[in-house]
Amino acid sequence: MSHHLSGPNLRSPEGDARLDLTDLFAFASREPGRTVLIMNVNPVAPSGGQAFHPEAVYRIDIDTDGDQRADIAYSFTFSEPVGGAQSMTVRRTTGEGARGHEATGEVLVSRAPVSFTGTPAVVEAGSYRVSAGLRSDPFFADLDGIVKDFQWTGVDWGADKNVFGIVLEAPDAAFGEAPEIGVWARVSVRKDGRLVSVDRGAHPSLTAYFNEEDVKDAYNAGEPVDDWVTYRDPWTAKLQHFGGYTTDAAHAQLRIVLPDVLRYDRARPAVYPNGRSLTDDVTSARLTMLTDGKVSGDHIGPHTDLLPAFPYLGHPH
Repeated sequence: MSHHLSGPNLRSPEGDARLDLTDLFAFASREPGRTVLIMNVNPVAPSGGQAFHPEAVYRIDIDTDGDQRADIAYSFTFSEPVGGAQSMTVRRTTGEGARGHEATGEVLVSRAPVSFTGTPAVVEAGSYRVSAGLRSDPFFADLDGIVKDFQWTGVDWGADKNVFGIVLEAPDAAFGEAPEIGVWARVSVRKDGRLVSVDRGAHPSLTAYFNEEDVKDAYNAGEPVDDWVTYRDPWTAKLQHFGGYTTDAAHAQLRIVLPDVLRYDRARPAVYPNGRSLTDDVTSARLTMLTDGKVSGDHIGPHTDLLPAFPYLGHPH
């Protein structure tokens, strides 16, 4: 899967689908001079929970100088659901505040409505546009075929699935002055009074293929700046096993996804791995990488229910 079920043993982190990061997207808005970031959670929503977790911090981190550390962070927190209704607060922090996981900094949006119906709730606050709620899952893949050793079934697992989407759009300068940024998402939850990172990621379909079950929790708690030293060797062994890579060739491939930060040069079109649009065939990209081109794709195309404008994610099924 892209990043669905990213806890140990193909389960959601903490056994709670509301905390399960499924995908991250970064692409240019249909309006010139603006950037869109999308963070999806809760696979097969709303069966994993009828609302966002009220004790969680959903976060998009942005590296503006290439050091694999957050320089800007957008945090999204949610109220306790009451009568099926929930609201969202959005904060922006920079510098040292962006290096932690707490929801701190300037409040951009307060008590924004969250939509769990087919009509998206869109809030405009200054130059920002935000939306959160139940949406169609844009992830497409023949998962049964992957499990069956690439004997393709022609069935798109995600065709009828929903997620909880968090969509943020702003002027390019809000995400840093330089055209290239690095982006990753994180979900943290309060446990015994302490905020704990339980999921994080940027590039699709990494932890499912590369991480052993007993290291997934540590990976989800980690920081991108440590990824190359920590995961280069075990992930090199995975590529040598799957694709017969030499060590040097494996390292060249891993440089694209480690550290686990999605690089996006906004001076160029968003086509994965330069950012990621909602129609990028990331499953085929990952299969090609894993097998050194022996398996080049799963023959499943992107979804056709995407919206032409904000919030871009299709209406829920």
